[in-house]
Amino acid sequence: MTTWLNMSLQDGASPIMEQLIFFHDHTLMIMLMIITTVMYMMTTLLWNKHTSRFMLEGQLIETTWTIAPAIILVFIGMPSLRLLYLMDEIHNPTMTLKAVGHQWYWSYEYSDFTKLEFDSYMIPQEENQTSTFRLLDTDNGIVLPMNSPIRLVVTAADVLHSWTIPSLGVKTDATPGRLNQTSFSINHPGILYGQCSEICGANHSFMPITIESVSANHFINWVSSLS
Repeated sequence: MTTWLNMSLQDGASPIMEQLIFFHDHTLMIMLMIITTVMYMMTTLLWNKHTSRFMLEGQLIETTWTIAPAIILVFIGMPSLRLLYLMDEIHNPTMTLKAVGHQWYWSYEYSDFTKLEFDSYMIPQEENQTSTFRLLDTDNGIVLPMNSPIRLVVTAADVLHSWTIPSLGVKTDATPGRLNQTSFSINHPGILYGQCSEICGANHSFMPITIESVSANHFINWVSSLS
């Protein structure tokens, strides 16, 4: 989750998010190179008086600053397209989780199990304890096994919502009458937090999402305890 004065992205909890962070850093380095070059050229033009008839036309420099941006765009576009295809691919999921957005809470259904569904509400502020996070903790959190491909099916019952977990690199719109799906795999155990990222009404910021990532054995024991 985010912390005080955190100016960068959250630590990646999935392979896709780690790749997104690498792509973010890769693009920033290219931007830094471009900004440095432009600032150097602007400073040179301000502090030097170039008066030469040979500088009125230069075919080589014009060719260079036409080809160079095209090459830079290729270096940015190829990793971006690769990531887009990876994020859209469903990799033989081991289980399916269905999330339904309501005003203003989430309902979850484990489609691979019988009658395993529940509603998830934000913990009211007056019931917060020292161990809970304000506006982020829920009364019923999602429990998922780590290192397992999980398919997420998202829809809404009333208005537009958006199921978002920043540390997983997952953001899927919940549209009434429509099923959107995505997939992810959690790298390590822990608790992950997210919120609805769509302006869905007056209490839209009070629709938190809590995921507890556990081992496969712990997940099986949790499912058995609810049966």
